[in-house]
Amino acid sequence: MDNMLKKLFNICLLIVLANTVTAQELNCTVKVMADGIQGQGQDKEVFRNMQQAITEFMNSRKWTDDQFAPQEKINCNILINVTQTLQGIQNGFSATFTIQSSRPVYNSSYMSQTLKHVDKELQFSYGQFAPLEFNDNRVAGNNVYVSNLPAVLAFYAYLMIGLDYESYSPKGGEIYFKKAQNIVNNAPEQGKTITGWKAAEGNHNRYWLADQILSPRFQAFRSVWYSMHREALDNMYKSPEESQKIILNSINTLSQLQKENPGAILLQFFFNAKSDEFASIIAQQPEANRALYISMIGQIDVPNAQKYNSLKK
Repeated sequence: MDNMLKKLFNICLLIVLANTVTAQELNCTVKVMADGIQGQGQDKEVFRNMQQAITEFMNSRKWTDDQFAPQEKINCNILINVTQTLQGIQNGFSATFTIQSSRPVYNSSYMSQTLKHVDKELQFSYGQFAPLEFNDNRVAGNNVYVSNLPAVLAFYAYLMIGLDYESYSPKGGEIYFKKAQNIVNNAPEQGKTITGWKAAEGNHNRYWLADQILSPRFQAFRSVWYSMHREALDNMYKSPEESQKIILNSINTLSQLQKENPGAILLQFFFNAKSDEFASIIAQQPEANRALYISMIGQIDVPNAQKYNSLKK
């Protein structure tokens, strides 16, 4: 009888462990570079340890209440390029933060990029072997510099998860966008030395990303996001012409958004991830039909205008 109970206990334990392993949502590859400050007395081991700590933070933390199977995890890449030390701050650094994520397209091997963004405003403190800790209800923690790194990581984790959910269901990312905005509203502050969280610091930072993605002014953006993925890309295998039409028609919607909200970070944020897909769809149209699309999208997505103009040939 004891053996039976022991076996039953072990089976239950394995089930619990299996659920724990498959619970996390992210599959992030992390790289920390510090070439810019090498030779300044910095221990390389600190940055290797930082890389491992960030990897564990992103991949081991439970970000949602849902269960994710291994194949359902959101693939992402993070590059942190440490550019300088912060004077007067123990173990303080300034860095650029690059993040990229993707989601699978139904019935294909294609991975559609959902996030491609560079954040140049990351200031933080990190001590070797120190765990990264984050609490949604106490974002700033006890030390604003120590708390800022996990706050930025959590902000982009929620944004990335929200975009993924929203690509499958209308308004599916709402709760995660609000969690990202909560971080903005309670972010670590230290005068002008911690930046990226405040509206007054510029119009292309984390504050405006969270603000615009939740704003009624940008409801059309979220509709485009859903239809482009779920109604177009996921149906490309069976209805390519109709799917391409949905994506091409979205250019009109995005053009109107740009006219109503010139210089909005959310639109460039969108095209950073999606410009290649738009270019690919336009390239598949008859040459005589491309000019209008190229002209319209080139006015919305100015940084990638040359990419679109090359399709005229």
